Amino acid sequence: MRARTAAAAVALVAALCAGCGHGGGGSAQQAPATPSGYSEMQQKVAAAESAVAQADKDAAQDDTGR
Repeated sequence: MRARTAAAAVALVAALCAGCGHGGGGSAQQAPATPSGYSEMQQKVAAAESAVAQADKDAAQDDTGR
């Protein structure tokens, strides 16, 4: 029974180490590469946020009876 428990614990630790590994196995972490189209995505997000802000402003003006 102890052997099975120990084997299961070792297998769990090995799976966690393999799943959490960062590639090269070195201690220095590398920054992830920026995906293609990232700047375009940022522009779209900024435009959407601007549209939401304008809609909120319009809704606030509608509530005041102007």
